[in-house]
Amino acid sequence: MRFGLMINEPKGPDVLGGLRERIARAAGDGFSSVWMSQIFSLDALTALAVAGSQVPGIELGTGVVPTYPRHPAALAQQALTANAALDGRLALGIGLSHQIVIEGMYGYSFDRPARHMREYLSILMPLVRGENADFEGETLTGKLGLTTPGPRDMPVLIAALAPRMLRLAGEVADGTVLWMTGPRTVAEHVAPAVTEAARAAGRPAPRIVCALPVCVTDDADAARALAAERFEVYGQLPSYRAVLDREGAAGPADVAIVGDEDAVSARIEELAKAGVTDFVASEYSSGDGRTREFLKSLL
Repeated sequence: MRFGLMINEPKGPDVLGGLRERIARAAGDGFSSVWMSQIFSLDALTALAVAGSQVPGIELGTGVVPTYPRHPAALAQQALTANAALDGRLALGIGLSHQIVIEGMYGYSFDRPARHMREYLSILMPLVRGENADFEGETLTGKLGLTTPGPRDMPVLIAALAPRMLRLAGEVADGTVLWMTGPRTVAEHVAPAVTEAARAAGRPAPRIVCALPVCVTDDADAARALAAERFEVYGQLPSYRAVLDREGAAGPADVAIVGDEDAVSARIEELAKAGVTDFVASEYSSGDGRTREFLKSLL
């Protein structure tokens, strides 16, 4: 199992410079990858292309870029450009986002989201592999090719939790990116579905990238209380609520990896046994450095 870090954009005037420093520190510490979410601030692909191009050797992933606001051909062109800037080190994570965002904020229909993702991938995947897209679906059409230079082996991973999305992750994409998903759900639900879909389609074994909050501490109760406060929204969004229920978790605090070094090590080992190929730690400790030092020791 590879180890990565989820990095948030820094505060202050030199945001991209700070981001570059965080990527460089992760690379220097020996992590295999860094991942950046995309919500309502920096564009993750642009930010990683600018800041990450100055730090060699480490994979840079988006976790995740929402699909609805960008035509798949436009996203393919942007991602290929970013991948060229990064010398082929980009992992493109994409996702549906949530109905409250897509309908309530952007004004797009969120009807039949699995259909949307299948049609989206029918255009995106040929283009990022250097082929022409020739697809006309119910909601999306793509009939074009791209001449964007650079490598054409960029992994495309989708945020997949529901059964149809997990099939797409293995059958069409290169795997899945998970958030707030515990080891039981990975072992019993995610890994079997995505792996079987890839096998049936004659595709390579998929990547299962699992990101979770991590805090190494002797005060586990306080750390869980902080997780409950900081990540509260994920217990309210339907897609995350479904996987938390499947895990038997009351809320995000119950899937956060919290405790002393032995406790955190045991939880991470559970994920490896469940089938996670890439564990991505989202540090949320008070800044004493203990969490990072322990994660480095696992490398």
